[in-house]
Amino acid sequence: MATNITITKDTGANAARSESQTPVRKLPGWLWFIALWCFGVASAVSLGFAFKLLMNATLFAVK
Repeated sequence: MATNITITKDTGANAARSESQTPVRKLPGWLWFIALWCFGVASAVSLGFAFKLLMNATLFAVK
């Protein structure tokens, strides 16, 4: 049994309506840099805090 499937591009009103929507906004490169830098700093600080808590919870507490 063979099935024929034909895919056609919609050139009617639906295609025109999708193009008239608001364009996708991209963040500039410098804003990505700042966002990723802040994420990295927050990750490092939280990892250091977790390490400090674990070290204080054991016999090998560092003061």
